[in-house]
Amino acid sequence: MRVLMVSDVYFPRVNGVSTSIETFRRTLREQGVDVRLVVPRYGDEADEAGVVRVAGRPVPGDREDRMVGWRAMHRAVLEAARDCDLIHIQTPFIAHYAGLKAARTLGLPVVATYHTLFEAYLEYYAPFLPAGWLQAQARAFSRRQCNALDAVIVPSSAMQQRLAAYEVSVPLHVLPTGIPTAQFASGDGAAFRYRHGILSTRPVALFVGRVAHEKNIGFLLEALVHARRLRPDILLVVAGEGPAMADLKAQVKTLGLREAVQFIGYLDRRQELPDCYAAADAFVFASRTETQGLVLLEAMAAGLPVIALSEMGTTDILAPGRGAISPPAEPQAFGAALGDFLNRPSAWRHLADEAPVFAGEWSDGAMAARLAWLYRELAGLKIASERPSPAAA
Repeated sequence: MRVLMVSDVYFPRVNGVSTSIETFRRTLREQGVDVRLVVPRYGDEADEAGVVRVAGRPVPGDREDRMVGWRAMHRAVLEAARDCDLIHIQTPFIAHYAGLKAARTLGLPVVATYHTLFEAYLEYYAPFLPAGWLQAQARAFSRRQCNALDAVIVPSSAMQQRLAAYEVSVPLHVLPTGIPTAQFASGDGAAFRYRHGILSTRPVALFVGRVAHEKNIGFLLEALVHARRLRPDILLVVAGEGPAMADLKAQVKTLGLREAVQFIGYLDRRQELPDCYAAADAFVFASRTETQGLVLLEAMAAGLPVIALSEMGTTDILAPGRGAISPPAEPQAFGAALGDFLNRPSAWRHLADEAPVFAGEWSDGAMAARLAWLYRELAGLKIASERPSPAAA
């Protein structure tokens, strides 16, 4: 079976959508699914078999992203889809319309993954418009796009419920992105600390993700103030880059946290990121808009306990209470929980034991098997085996 994935974003742009695409692309091969990509060109990326790059220009105000040409994207998608069995759209911008048009022209089934809760993001990027009006527009936009498809994939049950509330009427399939558990279990924490000048005895709390306002990193900084009352030597490491960096650095200065926070930028996923997870004592996360929260599972796969707010998509991961704790959504309570965790490691040792076991239930191979089954069902192809069990849904 051959599937065309279409997206407005892909590596070298680092985010959850790029990670999801690459994870499924790699693991679907083992399920007999050949994945072809049509994605933006960011610079001088090397040619790669099965990947079609469409030229674009930088998005105004965002040097990381690219806006591809409308006609060029439509032509590339139509040409690449001619010998495919199904089109899988990954983003709701130009890629969505190019994928939908090609699918209807060629008579192919078309599915999309709803990665991003735009309703919750718009207030950060258009604060000059009324919040209620923006939310209504986002819901109507999502409803129109989703109902034009044959099915929609959502990464969490919270997103399934949200789209149902939008009156999306096509089938909604909960199918999270899996993680390569073995990759994150082999990090060298001591080497990472040495490279970044972090003492081996210093307690480290880690955040990994895009440094954007919707990630609620400012909450973590406020919580850090309270955690330092219990562990004055704590260090918060922020791994990532993004548009909120300047504001966060200003907040660090205002709160008197210059010696307690270290921004280290993006990390290579193959080695640097696993090393980073292995170097930390706890993973902290406060986003209220996540549709899944892959980084929580990556941390758990590394044996790193998670302390995070249970909001939206992260609830599926945090609700079982295995390898993680969910303090109240208040900086003082969150900071107190973090400080207590660091001060009483023996009392919380079970979290480190539970984390990799729980993460293993969300493996990339298991999720790829479920996606391959769905593809074949939508394409009307013969399904040789029983439907994989939705263990992590």
